[in-house]
Amino acid sequence: MAPTRFLSSLFLLSSLPSVIEGGFFKKKHRRQKAGMKHAEHDAIHLVVNKVGPFNNPTETYRYYSLPFCHKHADEDEHKAALEEDMPLGNDGGADDSIMSATQRRIKADRVGAEKHKMRLGESIVGDRRETSPYELSFQDDIEWRLLCKSTLGTKELTKFKEAIHNNYFFEMFIEDLPMWGYIGDFEDEDAILGEMEGSHTFLFPHLHFKVGTNNAQIVSVTVTTERDRRVDITNVHKPTTVQFSYSVEWFEDHELPWKMRMTRYADSRFLPGSFEIHWLSIINSFVLVLLLTAFLTIILMRVLKNDFSRYMELDDEALEEEESGWKLIHGDVFRFPEFPVFFCASVGTGVQLIVATFFLLGLALTNLISTTRRGSILAGLVVLYCLTCSIGSFVSTRLYFQMNGKAWVRCVLFTAALFPAPVAVVFLWVNTVALAHGSTSALPFSTIFTIAALYALIAFPLTVVGGIAAKNYASHDFNAPTRTTKVAREIPTEVPWYRSRFFQMVISGFLPFSAIYIELHYIFASMWGHQIYTLFGILLFAFILLIIVTSFISVALLYFQLAREDHRWWWSTFINAGMTGLFIYAYSFFYYFHRSGMSGMLQSSFYFGYMSIVSFAFFLMLGSAGFHFSLLFVKHIYSRVKCD
Repeated sequence: MAPTRFLSSLFLLSSLPSVIEGGFFKKKHRRQKAGMKHAEHDAIHLVVNKVGPFNNPTETYRYYSLPFCHKHADEDEHKAALEEDMPLGNDGGADDSIMSATQRRIKADRVGAEKHKMRLGESIVGDRRETSPYELSFQDDIEWRLLCKSTLGTKELTKFKEAIHNNYFFEMFIEDLPMWGYIGDFEDEDAILGEMEGSHTFLFPHLHFKVGTNNAQIVSVTVTTERDRRVDITNVHKPTTVQFSYSVEWFEDHELPWKMRMTRYADSRFLPGSFEIHWLSIINSFVLVLLLTAFLTIILMRVLKNDFSRYMELDDEALEEEESGWKLIHGDVFRFPEFPVFFCASVGTGVQLIVATFFLLGLALTNLISTTRRGSILAGLVVLYCLTCSIGSFVSTRLYFQMNGKAWVRCVLFTAALFPAPVAVVFLWVNTVALAHGSTSALPFSTIFTIAALYALIAFPLTVVGGIAAKNYASHDFNAPTRTTKVAREIPTEVPWYRSRFFQMVISGFLPFSAIYIELHYIFASMWGHQIYTLFGILLFAFILLIIVTSFISVALLYFQLAREDHRWWWSTFINAGMTGLFIYAYSFFYYFHRSGMSGMLQSSFYFGYMSIVSFAFFLMLGSAGFHFSLLFVKHIYSRVKCD
């Protein structure tokens, strides 16, 4: 219990700054319900979320970490700005502009930087939604309206300039529809040396919102910046007065029903050419998998048929002289592995993760989990992991009893901690880094408490229940087809290089990895980019292919291992099958340095930290799948031959 208390204390300490800063006890605003049918002139709330470097999607900060407007200008300030600057550029248009922009009177009663209530998944992915002072009303166009007029000093200008040079984008929401834009731009800068003499940095203070409606419901939103209204902030030592403003355009979007509103985001991310290449790559991988599987099946079945025929035709005396290969180690092949508690916990956790993954992909395919709602996949994965803990504990404890294990409680505890413990260690590190950078990627106390409560009240009790069920109701007979000798047989040490353990590990990891290599690019672009992944049918298909290929490769390599009279196949089969997880982690380095623009301590910590967890999960899943298929194979071949 001491490690548990220690981890809990670290969780609380790592989230304490976010509690103090965010005002955990302040009343939060309710979100505006999506899909409401609005009457004309109804108030529409625009919610701001976060800002951050475009190339570092995890490195995000509060929207108001930059000196944006917290309050809306009143009507007098708006009229004075119109008369002073004449943004429309015609002498007689000021009065008309005032009337057009103020046909709905400016209330100036909305205040920014007040927190919104958020779902679990939104908090996990780093969303920090807050109110904004923008005043929008349903079907009311605004040609130009002053948001606020602010004189920016050196400190404020430096913040904006650094953000622009780091390609910061901002994110806003109307109902549940996101929109993005850049904070500013720069010109005449050297790609290597950066800012030079004659280069300029511009801030975009004006935003144009375009809102589409269908049947009195909001179905699409976009935001654009206007280069004509940009402000030069190159010299940060010179105080600059900036007019932040906005305009709103409403239009009827009859071709887009409300239920299909999110398809625009997927369409804008996957271009038709890329989509065709995606399908061709999947078909190519499928054909390769079929050929590989058929080749291995034919070869393995032919070899086994010859072995069976040879062993059956030999009499007892000839058998003693000719007995060799996998038949020779029938008295050792079912000798249980070292570290049985750790082995059984690994197998059980792998089965649990496989079941949770299939459930998650199934729910995503049936739209029971929204694939376009922010963080819903992660939140669903957390909940499904907790609900499937009994499965992992049942499998591990049953296998442990079949290995004649006595310390089954230790096996249950190992199963309960095998996957959550590394996740907790990585989380503590990345959350500490995020807090040091002031990033919204640091989970707030409420989210940490929710996840800890799910584990303590659901996951751990179900793990105990699964272990007890396996102890009382599962069969404890291993049903080995041969008897195990008391003394272990010596294992040959001289083997060809192509039959060595290292070569087998490389082959067993590379071949399954090649089947999913193309799909990994799209998954990484969704996980660590701004694309929305919607092809969960293909993802399910690729996951099934991966399990099949891994299992066949594991069985084939196991046969060669047994043929060279090496009976230590338990751990080697599990590790060989799980090697694809190591290849996935190696691919993450290639993607980081050659396929993305990510950089910095914060982004690197999140990327490599959580990719190690993903790779470890694949190691457990594929290792467990390969072991179970290999166990069936070993029991089958040794039950077909006569052994003393």
